[in-house]
Amino acid sequence: MNTVMFNVSSMETPSSPFPFSSIHNLELESTLQELFLYDIQVDINQPGMILTQKLEVNPLIPGVILTEENQFSGMISRRRFFEYLSRPYGRELFLKRAIRSLQRFAQTELLILPGNTLIVEAAHKAVQRSPELLYEPIVVQLTENCYQLLDIQQLLVAQSYLHQLTTELLRQHSQSQLIQTEKLASLGKMVAGVAHEIKNPVSCILGNSNCLLNYYHDLMRLIQAYHENTQQPSPMIDHIKAEIDFEFLQQDLGDVIKSITVSSERLSQLVNSLHSFSHMDGSQRREINIHDCIDGTLLILKTRLRQGIEVIKDYGDIPLVNCYSGQLSQVFMNLISNGIDALEEVDKSNQNPRIIEVKTQIKTRSEREIYPAQLAQLSQTNRLLSGLPTHLQTISFINEDTIHINSVSKWVSICIRDNGAGIPQEIQSQIFDTFFTTKPAGKGTGLGLAISHQIISEKHGGQLNFVSTPGVGTEFEILLPIF
Repeated sequence: MNTVMFNVSSMETPSSPFPFSSIHNLELESTLQELFLYDIQVDINQPGMILTQKLEVNPLIPGVILTEENQFSGMISRRRFFEYLSRPYGRELFLKRAIRSLQRFAQTELLILPGNTLIVEAAHKAVQRSPELLYEPIVVQLTENCYQLLDIQQLLVAQSYLHQLTTELLRQHSQSQLIQTEKLASLGKMVAGVAHEIKNPVSCILGNSNCLLNYYHDLMRLIQAYHENTQQPSPMIDHIKAEIDFEFLQQDLGDVIKSITVSSERLSQLVNSLHSFSHMDGSQRREINIHDCIDGTLLILKTRLRQGIEVIKDYGDIPLVNCYSGQLSQVFMNLISNGIDALEEVDKSNQNPRIIEVKTQIKTRSEREIYPAQLAQLSQTNRLLSGLPTHLQTISFINEDTIHINSVSKWVSICIRDNGAGIPQEIQSQIFDTFFTTKPAGKGTGLGLAISHQIISEKHGGQLNFVSTPGVGTEFEILLPIF
């Protein structure tokens, strides 16, 4: 905090000019106590001439704090003081009398704000005052009995600087998001192309593996028939059989062909999952099996799940869902990846099993089921409406001013739960905010949950809720409407 202090008996001009340079040290969360404040106090029992001397000698000060017995009594601004002096008989009435008499005439509604008030919030309150009070200085209360003055001009300059800072940060974030989006789009196209190229040879291997296994059985049957119908044993044949270890070859070749078939099937599943995930279905919905979508995502994440993490699947009897499958796969990828991240941060000395549980079911008309006690605490512009009707509704956030509501009788619920450390209570209200992340630089972009919420709420007319208890774990619930 920058403060100019004057002793009431001193009539010297302040040595430092109005310090606009300090403005450039401000941040978005800066408060009033970080600005340049004036600590000029005069007892109301002194004559008004003291005010004249203070204000004339110090032309930069916006006003004076008035005290009585060292206790805050009010404030008189430079503008209002000279306004009353300019009135007929003003100088005779107010300069020789105690300041108390002037205070009675010039009394106005003061804007008194705590020192920890955000600059943006203070500027908003200041400009909401009536026009005649708009340029009155603000009284800033730093402690219980410490009051100082803030010039409205400096507040507006600070607010303007923060506005420019916000604009620049938004521009940088938007640029970062565009770059990230472009990278993801390019990566998706590349993965889709690679998956398509791999799919053909994999299908060839898989198809021919079955034929190869049948040929193997036929050849073994033929060799067995030759062996049974040959009267004279051939030394050359016996030598070759011993050289190639025919008995081992006969058993192992079948196992090798079966192993190739199984591996080809798994590779084909992986390629199909990559192709489905990379195909974002930007303009077309289609009916999909949610379980296949989840299984494909788990298959892609299999290498990360090998670190001692157990996946428990509790699939219910749910219908096909009309949706954008690629975007829904992205949501599953984000939520399961976050669960894996949370489990990787768990203390390795903890002997409890690390679990990710995926559960699907149908939810019907029950407000208690659809709106659990603890819902996602969204940012101010994305909060769920209160006072919802008893019949089920889905809320799609179009923008901060428009909310579209559709009555829905059934929902598909997909719950993804982990038993990690949980989300700290103090940041739960921010997890769906764009660019908010607790991960170190280079590991998290702060876009995963924000994009997931947007896909579920805006693209699918559903909800993305969560319940998290620090030390116990986190559960995300995706609710997709069934029309």
